[in-house]
Formats: sequence, C-alpha cells, structure tokens
Amino acid sequence: MMRTRIEERSGGMGVSRRRLLQGFSAGFGYMAFAGLSSREARAAQAPLAPKSPHFAPKAKRVIFCCMRGGPSHVDTFDFKPGLAKHAGKKVNGRELMPSPWEFKRHGESGLPISALFPHLATHADDLCLLNGMYADIPSHPQAFVQLHTGSFQFVRPSMGAWVLYGLGTENDSLPGFITISPPTRVGGAQNYGSAFLPAVYQGTRIGVLNQPVKDAKIDYLASGMAPGVQRRQLDFIQGMNERLLKEAKVDGQIEGVIQSYELAFKMQSEVPETMDIAGEPESIRKQYGIGEATTDDFGRQCLMARRFAEAGVRFIELGHGNWDQHNGLRSNLARNCAEIDRPMAGLLEDLKQRDMLDETLVIWGGEFGRTPHVRRDDGRDHNSAGFSFWMAGGGIKGGMRYGSTDENGIAAVENRIHFHDLHATVLHQLGLDHEKLTYRYSGRDFRLTDVHGTVLSDILA
Repeated sequence: MMRTRIEERSGGMGVSRRRLLQGFSAGFGYMAFAGLSSREARAAQAPLAPKSPHFAPKAKRVIFCCMRGGPSHVDTFDFKPGLAKHAGKKVNGRELMPSPWEFKRHGESGLPISALFPHLATHADDLCLLNGMYADIPSHPQAFVQLHTGSFQFVRPSMGAWVLYGLGTENDSLPGFITISPPTRVGGAQNYGSAFLPAVYQGTRIGVLNQPVKDAKIDYLASGMAPGVQRRQLDFIQGMNERLLKEAKVDGQIEGVIQSYELAFKMQSEVPETMDIAGEPESIRKQYGIGEATTDDFGRQCLMARRFAEAGVRFIELGHGNWDQHNGLRSNLARNCAEIDRPMAGLLEDLKQRDMLDETLVIWGGEFGRTPHVRRDDGRDHNSAGFSFWMAGGGIKGGMRYGSTDENGIAAVENRIHFHDLHATVLHQLGLDHEKLTYRYSGRDFRLTDVHGTVLSDILA
C-alpha cells in the first residue's frame, strides 16, 4: 500500500531519498538534512583555511630535518667523556668504543658539539640539545613510523597532518604540509599520511630519498596541457559543477570538489615557482652549499624549505639518509654529517637574517640512536634506549642541553623524552593543546599523543 501511494505521488517513477525526506513529516526531515549538508558545505569550502590556535603560539611553522637510519648520538651531540675512560670495557658482552671525533664547547653557552659539525657549531647558542630521547622499539620501520605518527602498532595520522588539521594553511595556492625526499620504505606514505583524518591534510611529496632533489617534481600536478587549454577545460567542468550545485542546493560535497579543482590548478604554477631556486642570489646559494658536490642536494632541500616556509607552508619535512652505520662508521658518518652540516647552518642563518627563526621551529633527529658498545671495530648498532634530537627557534631556549643518558650513552636516565613528549611540545609551540586537538573516529576521540605526552616546559623560552 505504502509503495503504491508513493509511486502514484511520483508519477510511477519511484522516489529518491531526497524526495522522501521532503515528503515525510511536513518536510522536517528534509530541513534537518539541509542543515547538516550546509554545515558540511561550509567545511568543504575551505578545509585548509587558517584556524585559530588554542592559545597564542610561539611558532607559526615547523621544519623537520629527518635523518633516516638512526644517527649516532655519542658521535654527534651527546658528549660522553666517560666513554673514553671506559674504552674497551665490556657491557652486555660487547666492548665500549669512544667517539673517534673530538667534542669542543661552542658559543657563549659552551655547548659541546662534535667536530663533525663545524658550521652548525657556530649556531650553538640557538640549539637546544635533547639528550634524553628514547623510543619503544630498536627496529627501523616501527620506530620511524612511531616518530611520525605516535604509534608503531596502528595506522595513525602523521604529525604534519595533525598540524595542518589544527591550524590550516596560510597560503591557499600551496600545500600546507610538504615532505621533501621521504623514504619509500620504513612506513612509506604512512609517515606523511592523514589516515582517518580527511585526505586533504596528508603531506604532499616532492621526490624520494636518495634521488636528486633538483630533478624532483610533483607528478600529479603535470597536466600535459597548455595553461590556456587546461583553464578552458577546468572552466567547463566547473560550470557543470556549479549547475549541479545550484540544482542540488544542499549537496555539500560538490562545493568541496569545486574548491579542490581550483587549488590543484593554482598549485601547478605556485609550487614549481616556489621550488625554483634559480633566482636566489649567489651568496645565498653559497651559504647553503649549493653547487658543491657534497652539500648540493641537502642544501637545495634546506633552501626550498625556507622558501616554502616564507610562502606560508605550515609543516615541511626534509629527508636524508642512510645513517644506519653497523660498519664503516668513520667514513660513512663523516660523509653524512658533511652533507648536512653547512646546509643546516645556512638554513638557520638565513632564517635569522629574515627574522623568521623566532617563528619557525627547526627540528633535527632520527628514529633512534646507536650503541656505544660495539660488535664491530668500526660500527654501532641500533639503540632506542637513549639518543639525541635538537631544536632551534620557535620559542625554544637555545644554548642548552636537556635530558641525559648514562655516563656511557647507553640509555636515557634523566629528563627522559619520549616521542609523545616531543609531539606534545611541537604542538604546544604552535599554539595547540595536544589533549584538545582531537578527531572523532570510530566512536572515540583520537589525538597525536594518544593518552600520553608531556610538554617539555623547561626548554620553552
């Protein structure tokens, strides 16, 4: 009976869900649907629009220099004079090996930094060494994913995706989250993915690790059409979308599609222009080590990062590796440090010259450190029990060491810092409360730090 009456009312053609909502309960169902759709439409229109933080931020953006493979902390930023005293002593059946490189104190703060970083050492008073880092698992894939997402067990949104979700972007013609030369392994796209957050918050990849960044492109931005032809095609598609939007009136997804097409079109010209460093003065290029074989690639990454940061990108990650030195430590670690030392010093100097360092949080580190006790004469193994990161700018105190490992550098023992604490602190500097930045999914509120994380208040300026 009901079906017959509905068919008669609709001319025997059946009815859509929308028609049913219009007809039942004097149209109140349709009104509720319209209200919900309008709310979705407003969100879809500008999902990346700038959002108000929870409180006044110290930093506007993040540049994360990510070292894949686990840099040796006792050879770079964790000075352990006791390790030299105990050289040859056996711990857990393996001999302690002191660092082959000398540590010297630099700046007014007297911060101890390895001879492997002569250029970066000139910025000692800007650096906050986090010597008490630790992670849960000494395995590359799990530790690397946990560094980026807070979890090694489940697929979760990356730190950059959470930042973009919480703050939006300052430039509607550029991605808000960019990752340059990420690894294809150890989690791959999961390290810059959005997981259950809307896909608009995932990172935009430029190139892959260990391939020249000067040749990198964002593949899906290449249309193969002349700009004028593509604009006419886009206008035609958008015209159909606009007509459908006008007829549907309450379909919030259509406006989101329209906006995404326009953003992609704007990105096609804006992204390559921002990536292009050809117009930079020679003095700046030299400052980053561009044009020299050892430093050219990472120097280009660092200069691109400054350009993206200046253009309003919220989160920029740079990739470098491999730091997994089970053998060949003396040659391989020296080469790695030489490749990044001058570019990173150039980045810090450039940011300071442009009055951007105070509002830019620069972070350096990898998924874990290396063991000071060794199985081979010229190599160190995985060590998640203690390692080092450093931060600079973005409201972080410079010229200080926070946290420490034991006298041999085996494990973090004082002011221990987990990745959850690192994430909580990064969000805090951006004006985001890590306990309030949540997303409702599958019946519960999720956050980057799960149910953990403590802001490192002692290092905040």
